Amino acid sequence: MAKHLFTEDQKTEIVNAIKEAELNTSGEIRVHIEKSCPEDVLDRAAFIFEKLKMHKTELRNGVLFYLAVKDRKFAILGDAGINAKVPEGFWDEIKELMLQRFREEDFPGGLVQGILRSGEQLKAHFPYQKDDVNELNDDISFG
Repeated sequence: MAKHLFTEDQKTEIVNAIKEAELNTSGEIRVHIEKSCPEDVLDRAAFIFEKLKMHKTELRNGVLFYLAVKDRKFAILGDAGINAKVPEGFWDEIKELMLQRFREEDFPGGLVQGILRSGEQLKAHFPYQKDDVNELNDDISFG
């Protein structure tokens, strides 16, 4: 079961990174972890993105980190609002950063790095508003 692939401390570290990344932005970040991915990783990530209702944020500024540990597949999916703002190749840079940690079997560390880096871009393009509401749950979802 995917939930048991990470220790409680590792899960807490990932959730804390999400909270920190969202602190100065109206953007929303989610992490979804599965053991394996039965299809194309981007198709699966898009399915999960919709299942988690990430496309329902007001500014369309949600980011999904999808990871299938056993199959060693992962994807970062940004919604239309954030994709229109970040520089070309931005998600590829984050993927490379994460991949360095993943190659060392440090999946939590890779996720934390990617989440915090995404938070910087979200902060730049979607600054925190006084009336900001956390539109999506910060907890990790598991498949």
